[in-house]
Amino acid sequence: MTEKEKASTEEKVIAFILYPGLTALDMVGPLEVLTTLQHMAPEHHYRTVVVAERVQPMESDIPLKLTAEKAFEDVPNPFAIMVPGGGKPTIRAMGNQAILDYVLSTAKTAKVVGSVCTGALILAAAGLLEGRQATTHWAYYRLLEKLGAHYLRKRWVEDGKFITSAGVSAGIDMALYLTAKLTDEKTARLVQLGIEYDPQPPLGGIDWSTVDRDRRRPELMRTIKEELAHRPDLFHKLTD
Repeated sequence: MTEKEKASTEEKVIAFILYPGLTALDMVGPLEVLTTLQHMAPEHHYRTVVVAERVQPMESDIPLKLTAEKAFEDVPNPFAIMVPGGGKPTIRAMGNQAILDYVLSTAKTAKVVGSVCTGALILAAAGLLEGRQATTHWAYYRLLEKLGAHYLRKRWVEDGKFITSAGVSAGIDMALYLTAKLTDEKTARLVQLGIEYDPQPPLGGIDWSTVDRDRRRPELMRTIKEELAHRPDLFHKLTD
């Protein structure tokens, strides 16, 4: 067996990072897409796993607790990592050195480094989005820019091996795009059909001309002061 053939049959682990308080759909949406890929196209050898600092039940932003399958140390070299987002808990996670260390160490060898919603802020806090194009939830775009990224208001943004998606539901779009990239369009369409993803919002699309993207700024500044006071490096970047 040639090295190329061997590489094509090796298991490719896609690790989703879990932390307390994250937005459940940020995690579960793209996780469902990529796990469906795992089951519908096993010949591609992708496998999803949820990892965390500790293997224990964690609160999410809805009345649902989530538990990781593995601890960080159990999955040191995944093929890809995905960092979900959230609100205040994500700001808190930006100052969690265990999370930042795992993101940094795995990003060195991972072929794909992704985020959903404000998960981009964790990537940026680790220094991975400096000078890169990226996106995040519309209400947090200034924080992303303060951490050195070039914000684009798109459903997902790809810059090299980094792929970031906008708020919550955009993670599903990003994961389907990634599925097509990792396999092919036919496989991605089968996955889309498998989860019957065919969004038709009853009220139509968002009218972005009416959205005040800075309306939550005072609340965010209070959260940063509460959650990142112990991290002056991040605190000053985000508040200067």
